[in-house]
Amino acid sequence: MSSTSGMSGMSDTSGTFVGMPAFPEAAHAAVGNKTLRANLRHATHTIRDKRAKAVSELSDWAQLREAGKRIKDETLRHLDRYLVQLEESVTAAGGTVHWATDADEANRIVTELVKATGGSDIEKHEVVKVKSMATQEIGLNEALEAEGIHAYETDLAELIVQLGKDRPSHILVPAIHRNRGEIREIFAREMGEWGRPAPEGLTDTPAELAEAARLHLREKFLRAKVGVSGANFMVAETGTMVVVESEGNGRMCLTLPETLISVVGIEKVVPTWRDLEVFLQTLPRSSTAERMNPYTSMWTGTTDPDTADGPRDFHLVLLDNGRTDTLADEVGRQALRCIRCSACLNVCPVYERAGGHAYGSVYPGPIGAILSPQLRGTQSEIDASLPYASSLCGACYEVCPVAIDIPEVLVHLRERVVQGGPVIRHGTKVTLRPAKGHAAERAAMRAAGLAFARPGALRMGQRLASKTRRLHPRTLPGPGRAWSATRDLPKVPAEPFRDWWRRTNGGQAAMPEKGDKQ
Repeated sequence: MSSTSGMSGMSDTSGTFVGMPAFPEAAHAAVGNKTLRANLRHATHTIRDKRAKAVSELSDWAQLREAGKRIKDETLRHLDRYLVQLEESVTAAGGTVHWATDADEANRIVTELVKATGGSDIEKHEVVKVKSMATQEIGLNEALEAEGIHAYETDLAELIVQLGKDRPSHILVPAIHRNRGEIREIFAREMGEWGRPAPEGLTDTPAELAEAARLHLREKFLRAKVGVSGANFMVAETGTMVVVESEGNGRMCLTLPETLISVVGIEKVVPTWRDLEVFLQTLPRSSTAERMNPYTSMWTGTTDPDTADGPRDFHLVLLDNGRTDTLADEVGRQALRCIRCSACLNVCPVYERAGGHAYGSVYPGPIGAILSPQLRGTQSEIDASLPYASSLCGACYEVCPVAIDIPEVLVHLRERVVQGGPVIRHGTKVTLRPAKGHAAERAAMRAAGLAFARPGALRMGQRLASKTRRLHPRTLPGPGRAWSATRDLPKVPAEPFRDWWRRTNGGQAAMPEKGDKQ
């Protein structure tokens, strides 16, 4: 069974999975699960190989990557202007724009909008959802459930996670940690509790599993009066929302319900349709290794139900929830370029072995390690540990279609965790205390700085270490024990380098004469 068996899928309004320990502890438990590791290895290697082939077909991939980076940077530099333009465009098209400072405000807005819709008691107490990272980030499903409103996930992988009372572990494939046998068991056991039960004699063949999901969801599509979505992109010049997907469930959620509520992070805006063209080339190749997405749905405002499919009422909830705080960080802001392709997860050796749940967030993998601590702050044990959830190999940067230098941001956040200091949180300047567990490291660095600044003290310390080298322990005491438990301490030489250099006249006396045997 997966390591997630029996876990609750609950998350709080910061997007943190309730009850999760810091990354080292969670990862230590995950790497011992052979089934989980086999599932992840097979899936990530398959996706990464297909992606590499799809990208190699484009001779101008590097130029597209640079164009995407520049578009995002330009948009973030003038984000206030483009958001106002977006609001004006959406309003002109018949939609209503709501601004949410944080998760609580966003949840309150959506809940009130759902309650305000007409219909029967059943219709008032259920919504259908398109896969949305933003609604997972704010814990919308849990907030709606607390008000007696059931939110039904319609993306196949999200449906698997929801029915299994599980947690998503991948940005693109939330149920990547499950194999077909586990999925069949979940469908057979849980579907009847949520609606139409799974067919008798259901096998684990992909076609039968997909058909079972289709039958289960169809009645919900036809009955729901409210749909909830996110958006991959928002076009400022027209107020158009864009969702890309592979199954068609999103198209159903966007066209059948009378009311559509889209919760979207403010960084998802692009200025023009011409800018959108770049990302519609890079996103599918980086995520699903396809030349184009099977379903690219776009909608602008509301529609007349007598003449066209689509919502009569459209509400756009623009979500901040720490994004403007992230924007204030000159190094960390590049994380807001992310288009959620998940390419970095599929090449990350740490993610492949630890899985997504170890990150304790709806944003796992390398991008989650730099995005979650910035959106939520580094005061919690989970978030303080995430910048260290990397080997800094750089594979994530190489595949990122918008050139986010994830290793650079990781090192930057590690510095913040160790040193603390002033940052902006929800528009207010606050001072972060250095994270718990780093006091010893900070003291050691200060002691080293004092020694390096005093050559005489450094020379005495080196000589003392050499003379007492036989007494040195093989593992460090106290807080250093965790470091030396997985590393071999270097042996102290019999003579300090400075003494050797002086004795050998800069190494010349130790060099063999010409003609001597080496």
